Amino acid sequence: MSGLLAGKRLLVTGVITDASIAFSVAKLAQENGAQVVLTGFGRMSLVERIAKRLPEPAPVIEVDVTNTEHLASLADRVREHVDGLDGVVHSIGFAPQSCLGGGFLDAPWEDVATALHVSTYSYKSLAMAALPLMSAGGAVVGLTFDATKAWPVYDWMGVAKAGLESASRYLALHLGKQGIRSNLVAAGPLRTIAAKSIPGFDQFEDAWTGRAPLGWSLTDQEPAARACLALLSDWFPATTGEIVHVDGGYHAIGA
Repeated sequence: MSGLLAGKRLLVTGVITDASIAFSVAKLAQENGAQVVLTGFGRMSLVERIAKRLPEPAPVIEVDVTNTEHLASLADRVREHVDGLDGVVHSIGFAPQSCLGGGFLDAPWEDVATALHVSTYSYKSLAMAALPLMSAGGAVVGLTFDATKAWPVYDWMGVAKAGLESASRYLALHLGKQGIRSNLVAAGPLRTIAAKSIPGFDQFEDAWTGRAPLGWSLTDQEPAARACLALLSDWFPATTGEIVHVDGGYHAIGA
């Protein structure tokens, strides 16, 4: 994969710890020739500290994807570090505790709305905020968790991911004329900060490690990150609106 992203300029969101998929994406991207700009929100000092663990320390800008001012100023702030973008990685998701862990029937709309805003609508918002930087086309890649099924304890986050998958297809439709591709990677369960916030997450762990045909490591983010890099590269020039499963083959196996 040496040089797969040589000369590419990427915006990577969602780096919170070095155990995140986004961190692995940023690390591999740099190792394959890309310039990387990171975004963070809320815990900026933590993100800045994690950014220094990359092969080359990456600049970090603050972006709250629900804040219209942050989105409106995104392009100008990114231009302080790179002169444009060839790719955007959306690794953002959040749901209040009421929306997870079996509370599907009781979660109030206010909490559900938050989950949908941060986890679904932000995919379009981020892409549009970055659009002025992508005059030469490029790729938007997001991360999902197979939303074709109803998963125990995933509840409204599952609904949000289903919306994300649909939003990616619509983004592919509307941005294709500008040479911008939109694709998602459906990763299997990984022990990230996001996963730890889901009560009963161990149900996923037990199922995957026991049934994925290729086996599945709960602590190896690199397979999912490699898929993201491939979709960001020039090796998928005619692929958009797609979901690539990186789950050890679990999605293909019947119950």
